[in-house]
Amino acid sequence: MRPKLYIDGQAGTTALRIRDWLQSRDDLELVNLPEELRKDPAARQRALREATIVLLCLPDDAAKEAASWVADSSVRILDASTAHRVTDGWVYGLPELMAGQRERIARAKRVANPGCYSSAVILLVRPLVDAGLVAPDTAFSIHALSGYSGGGRSMIERWEDPKRGLRQLLHEAPYSITKLHKHIPEIIRYGGLSIEPQFLPAVGPFRCGMRVQIMIPAKALPKSGTGKAMWETLVSRYEKEAFVQVEPLADPSEAEEFTFDPQAHNDTNRISLRVLPHASGHVVLMARLDNLGKGAAGVAIQCLNLMLGVPEGMGLPT
Repeated sequence: MRPKLYIDGQAGTTALRIRDWLQSRDDLELVNLPEELRKDPAARQRALREATIVLLCLPDDAAKEAASWVADSSVRILDASTAHRVTDGWVYGLPELMAGQRERIARAKRVANPGCYSSAVILLVRPLVDAGLVAPDTAFSIHALSGYSGGGRSMIERWEDPKRGLRQLLHEAPYSITKLHKHIPEIIRYGGLSIEPQFLPAVGPFRCGMRVQIMIPAKALPKSGTGKAMWETLVSRYEKEAFVQVEPLADPSEAEEFTFDPQAHNDTNRISLRVLPHASGHVVLMARLDNLGKGAAGVAIQCLNLMLGVPEGMGLPT
């Protein structure tokens, strides 16, 4: 009998992308609720308890409530919200995080999907911290640019409202300038950091795509020439990863307008990492991904596949 997957929050942005990428699968039974029952608590509880695995694509409070409904059952949960990412008893759903993480995900009853910004920062920084090239207490800054779909339905509607004219902007729009961003706790924990980095996220006038830049000053690095060692560390760490690409260590002066396109990996489950050393000794680390691909739906499907014991890349576009 095929395992049953119920997506609670099936009309959400991430859920719709997941459903699109799963639609050709015949190894799963995808449970759907009629539109009139989609938000009905009793119908949702029945669907949750009858599933093999449930995928929560809900706001945080609703995800916590839904998880509590099946706490006493054998149902396995994959939560795409922020609610459980640093909660004890939940496995962090980033397969490339470290050795053994795939096995932890495969065995887990509770898995928390990582955030899009978080995946980018952690995949860049964690290997460097482990190698001693970046100290856990390094004070670095993160500038991140995302497509407006990263804010979910409300932000999509805001940016696509023709009366606002936001899609005609010729600049990005920073946000959460004075607030603690919800991805910071997981970045600190799984990035191996001991202090909070400065983080400035921004939204651009495009639907999907993401570019994350980490600025590390020369005085924070152990020695000159660390940039090449960082690149070599990332190459070694990810050389066998199907969905993580480390770009060549090139002269940044050779870059042109499309070199750092945040939309380059849209509609795929790929993330590319880059090390950009500066002549003064500073280093910029950069990641590019689809915020709804490897940043959300793609990594959720990776975890789902691991939990089901099927090939990790099944059904995922590259």
